[in-house]
Amino acid sequence: MTFAIEAEGLVKHFGETRALNGVDLTARTGSVLGVLGPNGAGKTTSVRVLATLIQPDEGQARVGGYDVVKDAHRVRQLIGLTGQYAGVDEMLTGTENLVLIGRLLGLRRAQARSRAAELLERFELTDARDRAAKTYSGGMRRRLDLAASLVGRPQILFLDEPTTGLDPRSRGGLWDIVRGLTDDGVTVLLTTQYLEEADQLADDIVVIDHGRVIARGTPDQLKTQAGGQMLEVRPVTAADHVTVARIVGELTGAQPEVRDGLVSAPLSDPAVMPAVVRRLDEAGVTVGELSLRKSSLDEVFFALTGHHAEEQQEAEDAQAESVKAGV
Repeated sequence: MTFAIEAEGLVKHFGETRALNGVDLTARTGSVLGVLGPNGAGKTTSVRVLATLIQPDEGQARVGGYDVVKDAHRVRQLIGLTGQYAGVDEMLTGTENLVLIGRLLGLRRAQARSRAAELLERFELTDARDRAAKTYSGGMRRRLDLAASLVGRPQILFLDEPTTGLDPRSRGGLWDIVRGLTDDGVTVLLTTQYLEEADQLADDIVVIDHGRVIARGTPDQLKTQAGGQMLEVRPVTAADHVTVARIVGELTGAQPEVRDGLVSAPLSDPAVMPAVVRRLDEAGVTVGELSLRKSSLDEVFFALTGHHAEEQQEAEDAQAESVKAGV
């Protein structure tokens, strides 16, 4: 097995803040490695180290077989990078943006224009090629930004939260593009706080929280870690959720979670489900929804950190708003 990305013991300080606290990760050649975690976990710092934008304080990393510190110039010849926000020049047209990148990479003008046309067609931007990027929608700008990172035909692509702020349709379109890249043999490191995104795209996942790797494995392996399967029960009468939670807790041996009237708990033995149905019937509880499914990556995150990823994000957003308001 060959690895396009290898990192061991990465540590990075920003003043008193320890952004990375001994991060290890590997990405198999031609695969998608999902780096998952809330804002502030260390995802972007990891990408910046691997993309040679900053140097680690401790540890080492190799990208494409080259050391990111000693052979930074060689690493840069192999990689592409798309950050959290579109980096295109809004005053230039789609074609002009891509031709400019091509020329900066050393392509002849004709080569740059040919590559630009190829990428604009691939990303379904041909009809907008002569329009200024400032007239593009958010999804179009993200596609143009991703196209710009591919002008140099990188072997390894870093996507740092590429779908932030996009609507579901635009996000799905970018997912299809990422799948196509790996089909072409490109190795992708994808950072995201969207659990569904990691589940859809990643061959392997590394979960980072507070600068440390707290779990790694395939999506299915991580789901198994969180209990394998989840039992979900939604009573018709909202007030019955207390009774449902008590019964589910007694029979599963786990502490149920109640969110929006839905009672859920990890279930290691599917044979328990009929017993739950019988007990609910005996208690006179009418069930509106009953299901058994695999654990989600959000439940994996909860099992590992004690909080849901979206709860972490909501808390950080609230804190940011308080700072803006001077609270």
